[in-house]
Amino acid sequence: MSDIAAVTVDLDDTLFDQRAWLDGAWQAVASAGSAFGLEPTTLLAALRRIAAEGSDRGKIIDRALLAVGVPEWELAALVPGLVGAFRSHAPTTLPCFPGVAEALADVRRLIPVGCVTDGDPHIQRAKLRALGLRDVFDVVVYSDELGREHRKPSPVPFRHALAALGVPPEHAVHIGDRPGKDVAGARAAGMRAIRVYTGEYAGQPDDPEPWRAFPDAGAALRWLVRQLAGVPAGSRLAD
Repeated sequence: MSDIAAVTVDLDDTLFDQRAWLDGAWQAVASAGSAFGLEPTTLLAALRRIAAEGSDRGKIIDRALLAVGVPEWELAALVPGLVGAFRSHAPTTLPCFPGVAEALADVRRLIPVGCVTDGDPHIQRAKLRALGLRDVFDVVVYSDELGREHRKPSPVPFRHALAALGVPPEHAVHIGDRPGKDVAGARAAGMRAIRVYTGEYAGQPDDPEPWRAFPDAGAALRWLVRQLAGVPAGSRLAD
């Protein structure tokens, strides 16, 4: 019988392909740019190109505007409206990675499930609605609501989730795609960390090293169900 009493999961690039949301958001920004005399197709191409350089670099809209020839002194007048278009993007539906929604439901029938996610809470809530996952979790912790300084790998959002779930960290597991955020943050909180190789950071090395690793969250969650159900080690069902 497993000693795991709760699981938390990351959202972006763990439960779904973040590119599906981002591309729609960039289209919304490019469309909004037409009100400022910007050519939408050109701006969209710049947004996609700069976003592909890595989301962690930040100021993607600012850099895209500069790339299409907007003078730096005009950014202050343009950026707020375009950021508003980005934040307001709310697709009706988004697809989860295959098997994720079903596996989450299977796990939740056995133990409590939480979500720990970084980013603008308004945007993250819209993603959960579009994914059909809003009511799947026993708790969702939006780290930005605790202060941006408590984004992962801070252990603070993990501790908030565990306090809400009523489970000590040594009996909890976190599943996420980013070693430097999900694995490091969960370990700092005293949890075990499962890494999945999906999304923008799939090629990053395992540093720090996770407790377990799987190709995707569906596989990780199905493995967890088998552990909770007491499938013996070495059984073909435990693979």
